[in-house]
Amino acid sequence: MNNEAQAEKPSVSAKTSWLKKLGPGLITGAADDDPSGIATYSQAGAQFGLNTLWTLFLTFPLMVGIQMISARIGRVSGHGLATNIRLHYPKPFLLGIVALLLIANIVNIAADIAAMGEALKLLIGGPALLYAVGFGVVSVLLQVFIPYNRYVRVLKWLTLVLLAYVGTLFAVHIPWGQVAYRTVWPALSWKPEYVTMIVAIFGTTISPYLFFWQASQEVEELEARPNAQALIDAPDQARVNFKRIRIDTVIGMSFSNIIAFFIMLTTAVTLHIHGMTQIQTSADAATALRPIAGEFAFWLFSAGIIGTGLLAIPVLAGSAAYAIAGALQWKNSLADEPKTAKQFYGIITAATLLGVLICFAPIDPIKALIWSAVINCVMAVPIMFIMMFMASNKAIMGKFVIHLSLKVLGWCCTIAMTLAVIAMFWGMLAG
Repeated sequence: MNNEAQAEKPSVSAKTSWLKKLGPGLITGAADDDPSGIATYSQAGAQFGLNTLWTLFLTFPLMVGIQMISARIGRVSGHGLATNIRLHYPKPFLLGIVALLLIANIVNIAADIAAMGEALKLLIGGPALLYAVGFGVVSVLLQVFIPYNRYVRVLKWLTLVLLAYVGTLFAVHIPWGQVAYRTVWPALSWKPEYVTMIVAIFGTTISPYLFFWQASQEVEELEARPNAQALIDAPDQARVNFKRIRIDTVIGMSFSNIIAFFIMLTTAVTLHIHGMTQIQTSADAATALRPIAGEFAFWLFSAGIIGTGLLAIPVLAGSAAYAIAGALQWKNSLADEPKTAKQFYGIITAATLLGVLICFAPIDPIKALIWSAVINCVMAVPIMFIMMFMASNKAIMGKFVIHLSLKVLGWCCTIAMTLAVIAMFWGMLAG
């Protein structure tokens, strides 16, 4: 066997089980359904019933396209997004993007930790703030002290908690004929509140932290596999890795959107039809479900909030750490020991603990989430433009610049998010 074949085999074996092929894409997709996302989907279902389900069929191919591009940039170049931006684009642009990402992620971490604390309080009683502190500390300890190879397996299995939202369907009656009809023929509206909700769904589903996370996780996978190399240096490994990325991303984004669909559907056929149209947090959704759908749905919904938070917080803190460390040329790998990558792990710790501290501040969590969504929505647009330019840049991608179909999908996603931002500001001005 020649050296090239030997180099390719450890990277991704043809005999590798389908489960082992799943990783960055699956975790990224599952982390998209974090407690703040659950709150958004719950509010969409409660306020507008079945008339927002169509959005998830629109966002699915867009998510697949942009996340696949992000993964390819990381796997081909061997660098995360921040490092590639630093190497090829103006420094002020990089620093601005990284600063906004850090702010948005910390606010999102705070909202998620607070929701987890409230969910545990609903289940067992006790002090929600104390639980929030505990969740923050546990998340930091897991990221800092568990080796990457083991930690990523923990995250992979944590994605199964999202099946709780499939379970809630067994506790409620679903008018499937009406669901199918409204999914393909919704009652659309140009009212500012409806437009704002559509923008919120887009902003929640297609978030910048997911771009940074998946690209960096491809680099982590690259470094974790013996003899694997960046594809620009080892083109013989491209075919099998592109196939893995495609399978992983499609399954991960499918999982994300299916769960979001079920959350929206559950709240639409329970809360909306009973006139409960104002859900401000994921914990509110769980509480409101209790008298309507029963204890089973309540427990599943509440437990899901905790599980998705444990999955999402490392992604939020980790993506911020990857971005800052990549921008400042620090070591940025979860595979590194804490003592050799102090700045990287310091960012993870600081971002998470700052999120915990915000839970004690007299800040309206709903307003915090709104501003987080605004920042995410606005900053997603320039990042996606840069990603599209990077993916077509031979200096970064070599002969693996993205093909036409992926390029069309990526630009469709970028244009859709640009229109969403315009619609968001239009709604703010109209309001």
